[in-house]
Amino acid sequence: MSSIIEGLQKAFGLLISLDPEAYGIIFLSLRVSGTAVFFSALIAIPLGALIGLKEFRGKHLIVNTVNTLMGLPPVVVGLFVYLLLSHSGPLAPLNLLYTPTAMIIAQVVMGVPIVMGITISAVRSVGASVVDTMVSLGATRWQLAWMVLSEARIGLLTAIVTSFGAAISEVGAIMLVGGNIRFYTRALTGAVFLYTHMGEFGMALALGIVLLTLSFLINSVLTHLQLREMG
Repeated sequence: MSSIIEGLQKAFGLLISLDPEAYGIIFLSLRVSGTAVFFSALIAIPLGALIGLKEFRGKHLIVNTVNTLMGLPPVVVGLFVYLLLSHSGPLAPLNLLYTPTAMIIAQVVMGVPIVMGITISAVRSVGASVVDTMVSLGATRWQLAWMVLSEARIGLLTAIVTSFGAAISEVGAIMLVGGNIRFYTRALTGAVFLYTHMGEFGMALALGIVLLTLSFLINSVLTHLQLREMG
């Protein structure tokens, strides 16, 4: 119990003193995860909206595949990206392995199915009456798509927030492709894992507190927006 109390005291000391290593890890995690979610949304929201709005042969198979990929094990994603970027892989000339860019790529691979799957569900949940009304008013295909996305905005926000939460709390994939290199590719989850095994509980607790705080803030924002929309 005393070691936990001492660790907590050291954790708050590190955060208050603006420890450069701790804050470097925090900002790297935010930059990597934020960038990954941005590109995931850029790719997945248009595709998810298209799949959700259109009826075509094989749609159920695609939706089932996307839903399956939403549960991809991170370590499998990490292995896949590692093989692509390794010295014997097809993308070896880019020299991206063990860089923040490799970490972003791994998180994009994980994030796209999450954002796409939730987007498809959100778009399909929009009432048929809304679509019928827009069509009867002579809306173009683009106007109809924009209206549906507007109606499904809470679902889209949920997709983005869920993707960010999954990205910033992920450890296996980014450690495989990033290498957990100090001052370069060491993110929050990898740092917590490493410092715990090194017995540096103060640093591990400090970064764990930050990770929990970020998760709480993300969920608070989402809950607030959902309740405001319902009210």
